[in-house]
Amino acid sequence: MRWQGQELGVADAAALPGLEQLNGLVRSVTTPEFAGVTFHEVLCKSALNHVPSASAMPFDWTVNPYRGCSHACVYCLDPDTLVLMGDGLSKRIGDVCAGDEVIGTRREGAYRRYVRATVSAQWSTRKRAYRVTLADGTELVASGDHRFLTERGWKYVRPAPAGAPQRPFLTTNNKLMGFGTGGVVADSTETGAYRTGYLSGMIRGDAMILRRSYPRSTGRGSYVASRFRLALADGEALDRSRGFLEAAGVKTTLRMFTAATVHRREVNAIFTSRAADFDAITELIGWPDSPSSEWSRGFLAGIFDAEGSCSRGILRISNSDERILAEIAGALRRHDFAFVEEPLRPNGVRDICLLGGLPARRRFLELTRPAITRKLNLVGDTVKSDAPLRVVSIEDLGETVDMVDITTSTGDFVANGVISHNCFARGTHEYLELDAGRDFDTQVVVKVNVAEVLQKELRRGNWQRDPVMLGTNTDPYQRAEGRYKLMPGIVSALTESGTPFSILTKGTLLRRDLPMLKDAAADVHVTLAMSIAVFDDELQHLIEPGTPNATARLETVRAATEAGFRVTVFLMPIIPHLTDSIAAIDHALTRIKEAGAVRVVYGALHLRPGAKQWFLQWLAERHPELVSSYRGLYPGATSTAPKAYRTWLAKRVRPLLRVHGLDGSAEDESPRGAPVSGLADRADARSAPPIVTTSRGRAAAASLRAAPARGTPGPEASARLF
Repeated sequence: MRWQGQELGVADAAALPGLEQLNGLVRSVTTPEFAGVTFHEVLCKSALNHVPSASAMPFDWTVNPYRGCSHACVYCLDPDTLVLMGDGLSKRIGDVCAGDEVIGTRREGAYRRYVRATVSAQWSTRKRAYRVTLADGTELVASGDHRFLTERGWKYVRPAPAGAPQRPFLTTNNKLMGFGTGGVVADSTETGAYRTGYLSGMIRGDAMILRRSYPRSTGRGSYVASRFRLALADGEALDRSRGFLEAAGVKTTLRMFTAATVHRREVNAIFTSRAADFDAITELIGWPDSPSSEWSRGFLAGIFDAEGSCSRGILRISNSDERILAEIAGALRRHDFAFVEEPLRPNGVRDICLLGGLPARRRFLELTRPAITRKLNLVGDTVKSDAPLRVVSIEDLGETVDMVDITTSTGDFVANGVISHNCFARGTHEYLELDAGRDFDTQVVVKVNVAEVLQKELRRGNWQRDPVMLGTNTDPYQRAEGRYKLMPGIVSALTESGTPFSILTKGTLLRRDLPMLKDAAADVHVTLAMSIAVFDDELQHLIEPGTPNATARLETVRAATEAGFRVTVFLMPIIPHLTDSIAAIDHALTRIKEAGAVRVVYGALHLRPGAKQWFLQWLAERHPELVSSYRGLYPGATSTAPKAYRTWLAKRVRPLLRVHGLDGSAEDESPRGAPVSGLADRADARSAPPIVTTSRGRAAAASLRAAPARGTPGPEASARLF
């Protein structure tokens, strides 16, 4: 990361009011990675925060490595952008989840090479869209702040806004690094013609199929035997073939063909000896008079799985049958691939080799979608710029659209065949006590020495090893944690001192530290909780812009559960008329239970001063029919939903909690006083901590179009219920 505008020892003009008086300020930093955000790195004198005795919180100690939370994600791509996965095939970025393996890059000496990378977070937001078109036909729809790797380094799609520090940006003189898509969209559909073509290539290339007459053992006449066998060491292709045959009405038997040895893998095979199956297979693999594009696509996938290889930068398919070779050549021409037929080898086998280097190989693999992933491996190859990836145009699409981004362990990934920078993992937590305005978004205080100070405080003789709670003020796994990595040191200090601790977060970056947390749990009591307020993606994007969506957070719950943790989910806040219907609550609890959580804490919307004004103004503009109901719920300076509504909500939620087994009745492992358990047990916790809505959230909510959920009390019922 290239830090810009830094000043050592003093705060800059963008500092929070009064921060310039802080003696421990090291520097105030702005960087292109976090456009519009200033990080104030401080040397804190204390890490452990004692909760005032008058507080309603059910714990005494907290640690907050950050003050403020950086919401503004500056990257993002269209959800249909294809990301190259670890298995060698591509997936929509909108479908990529935390924990998935993708292909990233890493510089090794003088070269950048493709390597495997792990996704630690995925989230959605809305951004103004720009289309970048490359000379080979590749198109990328991204935000203006997204960065791609060029032959001259990383560059943004658009220049910096007026008044902001200058930054490198794409022009038509730039060429992107990677292999592109050639304008071909990866097609994962398996049509009937594709399946027939695949079976033709696979069975003709690698199966045994025969029908022969044999004399009877009695010596009286003969019988006709029909035999089909497909034996493969790669289970992926065998499973696909078996599935395609079954879809065509042919059932086969699976059994071991040869056992594994020191030098060879186990080979399994599918068999059938029914005459009807033999006839059906023979008909399936017959040569078509006029091969379609789909049949050819499937045929190339099947024959590549059966007889193809991809090594030393050359994709080749080998066979000795002239008809099969002719069909391979015809299918390649049909899809505009250049190739060369090698001279016949002494054993009678001929190779057909694909021309065009890596771009052509990737286009072949994405188009045909073969099953055997070991043949698709790109890891270790050098990132080159020999593809025609010059920028032809950069077009402002003139609209704000849904976009998605991911965080990977390498800091990048392959998007539509070009190297794309990713954003740092972000996690936000809006149950906070800081300013609800722009300062909270744009001014983040980072206690860079928090782990060292905490370690010293925990060594004091008067430390009683009381439980410590992280995440009650600001999220410890917010976006800045991707840069500063303060949590591993905090976890280590707490564990080494024998201090039990709990973590409450919205951030999927928690997955990064699960191995460390699992080790810590062997020595001290560790509890984890995930906050998930909205399960409707459209509503969540607008109310919590930029945060990981419910699916990403639930995947984190599932990962923590699989690591051995009993996870609590905070279903907060429940929003009157929008998320408090029985159907919405039941849907949320169903998904939470499926993710493996053991307990749910719930609470109603809390409208703090500042947030309340804009929310009521928005209601008046978009849902005037709800204004009277909300004024009845939150009259005057009231921030908390009234007891009548909370009682009504409890009667709605608690039976569903019992039905789903998420009421905590089965939870008997958390020690008395453990912070997360304490929060869940307190009745006042169910009235919900504040939801602090940022300036960015206000703008998003202003366009909210969600209608009142069915089954919720309408405005006409406000006097009756509340």
